Amino acid sequence: QIRFYTWEEIQKHNLRTDKWLVIERKVYNVTKWANRHPGGQRVISHYAGEDATDAFQAFHINATLVQKFLKPLLIGELAPGEPSQDRDKNSQLVEDFRTLRKTAEDMNLFRANPFFFSLYLAHIIAMEVLAWLMVSYFGTGWITTLILACILTTSQAQAGWLQHDFGHLSVFKKSSWNHIVHKFVIGHLKGASANWWNHRHFQHHAKPNIFKKDPDVNMLHIFVLGDTQPVEYGKKKLKYLPYNHQHEYFFLSEYLPCTLPFSLNTKLLPPQNLMPLSMTSVFIVSKHFGAKEKRTFQRHTFVFLESHWFVWVTQMNHIPMEIDREKHRDWLSAQVAATCNIEQSFFNDWFTGHLNFQIEHHLFPTMPRHNFWKVKPLVKSLCAKYGVQYEEKTLGRAFVDIVG
Repeated sequence: QIRFYTWEEIQKHNLRTDKWLVIERKVYNVTKWANRHPGGQRVISHYAGEDATDAFQAFHINATLVQKFLKPLLIGELAPGEPSQDRDKNSQLVEDFRTLRKTAEDMNLFRANPFFFSLYLAHIIAMEVLAWLMVSYFGTGWITTLILACILTTSQAQAGWLQHDFGHLSVFKKSSWNHIVHKFVIGHLKGASANWWNHRHFQHHAKPNIFKKDPDVNMLHIFVLGDTQPVEYGKKKLKYLPYNHQHEYFFLSEYLPCTLPFSLNTKLLPPQNLMPLSMTSVFIVSKHFGAKEKRTFQRHTFVFLESHWFVWVTQMNHIPMEIDREKHRDWLSAQVAATCNIEQSFFNDWFTGHLNFQIEHHLFPTMPRHNFWKVKPLVKSLCAKYGVQYEEKTLGRAFVDIVG
């Protein structure tokens, strides 16, 4: 016998020990399942008491397979008189977005081009091999070391963008193949943990720029993000620093502008990977550099240079945007409010790993990045129809806005 529930009742089940959510009008009790959820218990818990239909479709490339896990969790459906969306969301906007997604599927925009990703991996490996050959033939002089630093920093940054593709299951049709290659790229080319990355990054995509839900905006050891939280934390003397005056002391330290990206990068890494090195770079520094040279090489290459590249690119789409508490928006409105795009060019695409299409990536995280430019006009048209601000800027303007 099917049980029917109202939104008022469902929204009460958003506690740590009691979690319900709705997918396509069906109500599921995920309280016990959350701890077994492959994406981590937090990401599924962030939608407790809410409609999770669009998030569910965004993160899973094989909905039929996942339905087998959902079936035992089914406890009922929304009552016939209840709207499909909770908290007075614009149902027509939600339906139009789902139609847009169906259109993208019909256009095969979720099908990856194997040649694109093969070529991308090849150019990373080529840089690693070039670095090895340079040390083998030219030794470890200062000029060679500086050139080597640039080559390996570039290869590491590009490997970071590539692992991002496999982590989002946007390359292969089967999730298992994506997971295997993801572990290789992030583990052997980057020296980080795939499980740790999944745990953090999917939370960010589920609730971007939502204070206490998105781990990427939780930086209380350094500063508080957003328009209202710094004042609140500062006046109430919460946590560690006088955050209501952070705009006055932020640049007083001559080292802070240089070391901040390093601080953020190390904060985003698990303890065992505070100094990530690829297999090639480990071989180079261990075979051809002494202890002192090794420390200097690591510090300048993998901490200073790559940290700046990584942090400025990943934060330019989010830090200048709205950062606030949970507002329970629909999927489109929530993602666009927290993200912005950078103008397209061959350099911008390569330099950012196509994260300059951040809006499209957040709306369709499993879409291969080489198809973002194709779906972009459809997204802009839908945003214009409902008055949702679609923000796009130059690369230079984006970097300036971070400081602002």
